[in-house]
Amino acid sequence: MSEGKVSMCEKKNDCEEEQSVADPDTRYPDGTVKLRNPHIELMDQDILYHIALGSESHDLVEMFGDVKFVCMGGTPNRMKNFAHFIMEEIGYKLPTGTDLMDISQYSYRYSMYKVGPVIAVSHGMGVPSIGILLHEMIKLMYHAKAQDPVFIRIGTCGGLGLEPGTVVISDQAVDGLGNYSYSVPILGEVVKRPAKLDKKIVRELKALSSVDDPYETVVGTTMCAEDFYEGQGRIDGAFCDYTEVDKQNYLEKLVKQGVKNIEMEATPFAALTHHAGIKAAIVCVTLLNRLKGDQ
Repeated sequence: MSEGKVSMCEKKNDCEEEQSVADPDTRYPDGTVKLRNPHIELMDQDILYHIALGSESHDLVEMFGDVKFVCMGGTPNRMKNFAHFIMEEIGYKLPTGTDLMDISQYSYRYSMYKVGPVIAVSHGMGVPSIGILLHEMIKLMYHAKAQDPVFIRIGTCGGLGLEPGTVVISDQAVDGLGNYSYSVPILGEVVKRPAKLDKKIVRELKALSSVDDPYETVVGTTMCAEDFYEGQGRIDGAFCDYTEVDKQNYLEKLVKQGVKNIEMEATPFAALTHHAGIKAAIVCVTLLNRLKGDQ
């Protein structure tokens, strides 16, 4: 049942594989998403509880069949603002008298907006929250018969040796124990799924940066923590059983291992999109340099 453990000590080149050839387990010949779950096809209706949609209650092909990009970030407000930004960038015009609608407003969990071929959806905070959303967004792409959608997580993070405002494009995702994988208990056993991101998209995103940008753009490993405080080596939580020196030694060790930033969603995002055969990328902006403080 386990899909293997990938250790931080393994060579970076081992993770350089790109999803260049469609996997028949995750793609139909026309490029539409195929699920690794034979049970879904046998269901009368698949209810996507947390985004307030259903395969029979909604015409998902009509609503989402043209989707090319699924962009996700933490908060509803951030993604609403992002949807408006995308409208301006691609010149998308809403019909007169209408406004952007939160498609998932009645789920009371996530917020989702659609601007032409782009979905902007909030994923909440942390591994469980983004994991739930990813299951349902991947299923949504399947029901919508979307062809070769790309998933991008946009968010905030703590930088390691990077000034606030630095843009970090993740080329790898690692957990707090140094594993380049996402571990989840399934039926009493721990399953480890490789946390891989699409290298071609990483290169394309980096190529968009310019020396004239008022900020630096870097590429590197992102660490996904299970917790905001102790899991990230902070000393400002309600509990702390280590010293400032312990914290600094840990963070400097991460820097030596190529870790550029710390956040709380990278490993499930990378692992579940890779498992689904969906090309994906993570782009975050640093709010602070963790080597200089926690707040």
